[in-house]
Amino acid sequence: MPDYGVLKARVRELAERNWDIAAIEARYKVLATQGIPRKTLDRENILANKQEILDRVQRLAEEYNFLARNCARGTALALMEEFGLGNMAIIRALSPFPGFGATGWMCGGVTGGLVVLGLFFGCDDIQDFEAVEATMGVARHFMTRFEEEVGAVICPKIHEDVVFGDYLFAAAGPEAMEAFEQAKGFEKCGLLPGIGARIAAEIIIDSLA
Repeated sequence: MPDYGVLKARVRELAERNWDIAAIEARYKVLATQGIPRKTLDRENILANKQEILDRVQRLAEEYNFLARNCARGTALALMEEFGLGNMAIIRALSPFPGFGATGWMCGGVTGGLVVLGLFFGCDDIQDFEAVEATMGVARHFMTRFEEEVGAVICPKIHEDVVFGDYLFAAAGPEAMEAFEQAKGFEKCGLLPGIGARIAAEIIIDSLA
C-alpha cells in the first residue's frame, strides 16, 4: 500500500525546492550536444554504491522533468545518463508520452522507465521471443512496484490521490495549463519521474547481483 503521507510530503518538498536551473541546463546541454556517454558498467562498484546511485537517479529525473516539462523524457534521460544507454533520438521520440499523449492515461514516469528497461534488457533480434518475454516480465515487475508505491499508473488517479487532490488536465487548453502551472504542477509532478527512475534503476542494479 502506498504511504500517502510520505508521498505528499515529497510533493510539498518538490513544490518548495530551489531549483538550480543554470546547473541543470548546463548538464543537459552537454548531453544534447555530445550525446549520452557510453559506459562500461562496473558490477562491483555499482552494487557497492547502490543507494548513492538510486538517490542520484531520482534527483536527476526530478530535475530533468522540471527542465523539460516532460515526465517521460525526464525519467528516461536520468536513467540513460546513469547507465550509458541509448541516444538523444530516444528522448526526442518520448516527446508525446506524458499522460500517454496527454490523454490522461499512463504516467510518463512509467513509460520513460519502460523504455530504458527495454534498452537494458531487450534484444536487437526481433525474433528472439524468449528475450522479449523476459523483458516483458521485467516490465510487469516494474509496473507492479510503481503501482504499489504510488497507488496507480494513470495520471488522473495519481493527481487526485497524491499530487493535487484533483485531476488537473493541463492539455484541456490555455486556462487549464495556467492552472497547472499555478499549482506548481511541473515541480510537483517530478515525484513520478523520480519514483519511476529509482525503481527502474534498482531493477537494473539488482540484475547485476
